[in-house]
Amino acid sequence: MAAYAALVSLLSTVDNIQNHPHLSHCFLHKQIQTLTAKLDSLLAFVEKYTSQSHGELESQIASASHAAEDAIESHIVDHILAGSAENTPPSLLDLQKSIQEMDSIEEKLKAETRSEDLQPTYSTPAPPSTEALTARKSTTMVGFEEYWEEVMDKLTSDQRQRQIIPITGMGGIGKTTLARNVYENATIVQCFDVRGWVTVSQDYSVRKILFEILSSLGESTREMDERTEYELSEKLHKTLFGRKYLVVLDDIWSIDAWKRVQFFLPDNYNKSRMIVTTRQSDVAKEFSDSALALQLLGEDKSWELFCHKAFEQRDCPSELEGVGREIVRRCKGLPLSVAVIGGLLGRSSMTRSYWEIVAKDISSALDSAGDSQYQNLLSLSYSYLPACLKPCFLYLGIYPEDHEFRVSRLIKLWIAEGLLKPNKELNLEEIARGFIKDLVDRNLILVCSLGSNGKLKTCRIHDLLRDICIRVVEKEKFLSITTRVHDAPRDMNMERRIVNHGKYSPGGVLDTLESTSLARSLIFQSPALLPFKSRMMRVLVEAYGDSLAPTFQQVNLRLLAYESVRAPFGWIRTYELPPSVSLLWNVQTLIVDRSIDKVVAPSEIWEMQRLRHLEFYRIWLPDPPPSEGGCGLQNLQTVKTALDFKCSEEVCKRTPNIRKLKIFYQDFSEVTQESSHCLHNICSFDRLESLSCCFHTVPNHDVLLQSLKFPSSLKKLVLQYCELHWDDLTIIGALPHLEVLKLKCQAVRGHEWCPVEEGFARLKFLEIDSCYLIKWDADDSCFPVLETLVLGGLYKLDEIPADMADIATLQSVCVVECSVSAAISALRILEQKLDNGDDDLRVRIGFREKAELEEFKEKMKFYDLSDLSFQVDRL
Repeated sequence: MAAYAALVSLLSTVDNIQNHPHLSHCFLHKQIQTLTAKLDSLLAFVEKYTSQSHGELESQIASASHAAEDAIESHIVDHILAGSAENTPPSLLDLQKSIQEMDSIEEKLKAETRSEDLQPTYSTPAPPSTEALTARKSTTMVGFEEYWEEVMDKLTSDQRQRQIIPITGMGGIGKTTLARNVYENATIVQCFDVRGWVTVSQDYSVRKILFEILSSLGESTREMDERTEYELSEKLHKTLFGRKYLVVLDDIWSIDAWKRVQFFLPDNYNKSRMIVTTRQSDVAKEFSDSALALQLLGEDKSWELFCHKAFEQRDCPSELEGVGREIVRRCKGLPLSVAVIGGLLGRSSMTRSYWEIVAKDISSALDSAGDSQYQNLLSLSYSYLPACLKPCFLYLGIYPEDHEFRVSRLIKLWIAEGLLKPNKELNLEEIARGFIKDLVDRNLILVCSLGSNGKLKTCRIHDLLRDICIRVVEKEKFLSITTRVHDAPRDMNMERRIVNHGKYSPGGVLDTLESTSLARSLIFQSPALLPFKSRMMRVLVEAYGDSLAPTFQQVNLRLLAYESVRAPFGWIRTYELPPSVSLLWNVQTLIVDRSIDKVVAPSEIWEMQRLRHLEFYRIWLPDPPPSEGGCGLQNLQTVKTALDFKCSEEVCKRTPNIRKLKIFYQDFSEVTQESSHCLHNICSFDRLESLSCCFHTVPNHDVLLQSLKFPSSLKKLVLQYCELHWDDLTIIGALPHLEVLKLKCQAVRGHEWCPVEEGFARLKFLEIDSCYLIKWDADDSCFPVLETLVLGGLYKLDEIPADMADIATLQSVCVVECSVSAAISALRILEQKLDNGDDDLRVRIGFREKAELEEFKEKMKFYDLSDLSFQVDRL
C-alpha cells in the first residue's frame, strides 16, 4: 500500500510539473522521462501482485519514491521563492540517486517474479463508475426479527413513565443497526412528537452530546456553534419539556456520560422513551435489569445475510454454495464479519478456486483465540482490497471515532494527497466517487445521509473497521495520529501526514516541526498555531485560527480548509488575498468556511491553473487580466459564494469546466441586461450542474427575466429573493436534466401556480419555502418522477394538489410552518396512496405555534387516522 500511494503521488507531481506553463523547464526532460518510465514499471508490478512476499522491496519503493518527490518539490519551492529564471535546467543529483535506486529495485523484482511464479491475489477492483453515486439506507434486518419486535413493543407500550431500553452486545453484532431500524420505522416516527440521535463514543464531551441531539431535532447548527454548553443544555431541556420524545444514545461506554446529561432529558410522564446501545454489559445494567443482549447469528441467518450482501437480489451460483457456506460458518455469526466478507466476495472473481483461496485465508486468520479472531477476519477485507483502494481506505484514519464525514470533502483530500491514479476517460472527482461506491458496496464504510439529489452526503466507518485501519496506518507509517496536546513523537519531522484529534491547540505537535520537516499534510480538529515551519506543506486542514496570511507562504500547498467560527453577527470583515497567492503553483482547493465575511481576490488568481474548488462564505473575483495566451482556470469546477459575480464572455471562456456555481448579489436593483453582471452568459457554462442564485435586494422582474438564462446541463437550481412570476417557471420546467429545484424566500411572487403539463420531466426534489403561494393546481403529469416534496412557510396555501397522490415515485412529503389546510391535504395524499396499495410515502408535518398544532389536531378528529403513518412536530 505504501509503495502504491508513494508511486501514484509522485506520478501526479511529475504530471503537474510537465503541464505547468512556467515550471516544466525547471528539470531536464530526459531525467523526467526516465523517471516516468521507472514509475510506470514499478506501479504495474505493485498493482498486480500481493505485497506479502515483497514487503521489504515495497518499502524500498516507497522510500525511493518519497526521496524523488522530496527532491522535485524542494527544487520547485526554491525556484519559486528565489524568483529565478534559469535558462538551463539542472540535473538534480538527489533525483538521479532515487532513479538509480529504482533501477536496482526493478532488477530485484524481475528476478523474484521469475523465480517464484507469482499470481495476483487481490480481489477484482470495480472500474470507476460514471453513474451518479446514490444509495438508499437499507432497512433490512436479518436475524434480529425477535429483538426488533421486543424493542417495538417497549417503545409503544402504555407505560407513561419514561422508559430506557438498553441494547448490549459485542462490537459488530448489530446494536446500532437495530436501533436505527426502529428509530426510522414509520410507526415510531408517528408515535413520538420529536426524535433525536447522538453517537456518544469513548472520547465524549457533554457539549458534543447536547449539540448532536439538538441538531438531530432540527435545530440550526450555525446558531448552536456560538452557544455555550450551559446554553445548549437549557435549549435541549426546553425543547423536550412537555413533549413525547425518543432519544437514542448510541455507543455509550461509561455511565459517567449518562450522569452528565440526564438532567437535560426530562421525564414528562407522557410515554417518552430512550434507547441506549453499549458494548459494556455493566453499563447496560445501570439503565435496566432487563437489557436486550444481542446474540451471534445462527448458520441459516448468517447465510441469508451473506447472500444479501454478496448477491443482492440474485441467487448464489450452485457451484459456489458449498464453499460459500463454509466461509460463512467460519465468520462465527458476527453480522459485521458476514457483511464485510459478503461485500468482499461480491466484488471479486465468482470462481470456486478464488473462493477457496479466501476460505483458506480465513482459516489462517482464525488461528488466534478470543476477540482477535474477528479482528483478523475483518483484516482480510483490507488485505483483499485492490491496490488503488488501500490508501483511500487507510486515509479514513484522519477522522476520529464515530465521526460522520462529508463525502465531497474526503474526495478533495484524496485528490490533494495524490492518492488517485488519473485516467483519460474520467476526471479525478469521478474516479474518487467510483472508489467511494466500491467501499460502500464492500460494507467498509456506512451511509449516514443523502443529499437532495439522492447522492451520498455523509458516511462513517464502523469502530471495528476503524481499529483495523489505525493498526495498519501505524504499521505502515501512513499517518501520524496524535490525540493529546503534547504527545508528538520524537521523529515527527520524518512524518508525511500528521493528524491531531485533540480538543485543544496542538502546540506540542507544531513546536517539533522544523523547516526541514517532511510533513506534507497537517489535519487538526482543534485550534492550530500559525505560522508553520514546514516548507513542503500540501494539505492544511484546521478548525480555528486568526490569520490566513502565513498560510499563503506555503507555495507547495494543494488544499487549504480553514474552518473557524464566524465572526459575531453584524461584524463585517474583509480580507484581501495577496497577489503572491498565485505562487501556490499546485493549489487545487481553497475553503474558508464563514470565518471571513468577504474575501477579495487579486487579478493574479487567474494564473492559478491547477485550481479546482473555491469555497468561501463570499468571495469577490476580479475581471480576468488581458493575456495573449488566454490564461485561465481550466480546471475550476466549484465557485461559491461569488459576490456580485460578473459572468462576462471572457470569464466563461476561461472557466469552461465549472460544475457548481453559487452567487450572491449585494445590489441588483439598477441592473440592466447590458450591465456588467452579464447573467445571460450563464447559459455558456455547458457543464454547469448546480446553480444557486441569491439577491440581497429584490431585482426588477423584467430585467432579471431577460438576464438570467440557464444551461441545459443544469441538474440542481436554488433561487432566493428573485421574485420571478410563477408563469416564469415554465422556462425552468423545460430544463431537460433538472432533478432538484429549491425556491426559497420570495424566489417567486404571485398567488397562483398552474404548471404546464409534462413540465419538470426529471425533477426528483422540489422545495418551496416562504413564497406567497395560495392556489396550486397541478396533476401527476407535471412532476412525473418526483420523489421528495418539501414545503415551508406557506401560510396561505390552500392545499397540495390532490393529483400528486398519483405520482408513483413520491416517497416523502414534508410540510413545515404551512397552513393547517395544507397539512391536512398532505394526509389526504397519504391516504390515497395507501388506498392505491402504495405504503412507501412518508409524511412529516411541523408547526411552530402551539395554537396551529392544536387546530390541526382538532380538525383531524373527524378523520380516521388508524391506518395512516405520519409524524407531527411542534418546532
